[in-house]
Amino acid sequence: MSDGDSSTDPAPDGGVAVDAPATRLHDGGTERNTTTQSTLARLADSSLLTIARREYRLAVRSRWALGVALLFGLFTTAVVQFGASAVGPGRFDAVIATIAELGVYLVPLTALAVGYDAIVGADERGSLELMLALPVTKGRVVVGTAVGRAAVLSGAMLLGFVPGALLTVRYIGLGSVGQYAAVALAAVLTACAMLGVAVLVSTVAQTKTHALGVSLAIWLWVALLHDLVALGAVAGFDLGPGAIAAAILLNPVDCFRVIALSQVDVVAGGFGSVLAQAGLTAPMVAAALAAWVVVPVGVAAKLIGRRRL
Repeated sequence: MSDGDSSTDPAPDGGVAVDAPATRLHDGGTERNTTTQSTLARLADSSLLTIARREYRLAVRSRWALGVALLFGLFTTAVVQFGASAVGPGRFDAVIATIAELGVYLVPLTALAVGYDAIVGADERGSLELMLALPVTKGRVVVGTAVGRAAVLSGAMLLGFVPGALLTVRYIGLGSVGQYAAVALAAVLTACAMLGVAVLVSTVAQTKTHALGVSLAIWLWVALLHDLVALGAVAGFDLGPGAIAAAILLNPVDCFRVIALSQVDVVAGGFGSVLAQAGLTAPMVAAALAAWVVVPVGVAAKLIGRRRL
């Protein structure tokens, strides 16, 4: 055998074993064959998005997304039909305020109902253990599950806001679409924030019943009790603007109310009487809502390692 052929060794089966990572150059040298996939391609093939797509397909098949779309479609249609058609453009501010006030109860309740069994339900069905048997970290399972459900929830809610948008254009005109869209997007962002909270609850809960009970308690707090306690503290202790702003930002539902009411000239309900003192802007509140989306899911991804499977 010549020196030029010394780079190949006989294989056990009589063939020739080739060092796969090395390739022959024209000048007799070698180069390492490395993976050249782009960052986007690696992300598309990642286990996180694979889990998100799986969760998305399961959610669509379960038909709860259709139920969410119908629920919000009926809600927005009723509010706009009864609020804007009879009186006209002068009532649009009241329509937005009504969506904001009723959405305070409907949006978090829907999101918590969608997410409370995300992890604990998969654990009880046995599918969580199956996913964790794959070469994927537990944290990615949690994040992927949250992303998949958030995508379905967001799409269903936006679809539900479409009928109200069409009626708004019919009764008031295209000039109102921007305000209506801002409220719809705020509702979707709030729903994703509460979904993140629900995923966190589902991660630490041992049973679906436990997760459901905690989720209902959270809904009661964010929709009703938080405002009562905060308003009582503001009135009783004469708190400054900083404390008022903190109280608003600590409740994603109040963040939704602030963004919605900032689109109109009316101020109604809850923290409405003290919003002017808080010094908050819509971008600040939107950033707080984005943090509410990310932080609970991140905490859940850390705590999943302590869960007994």
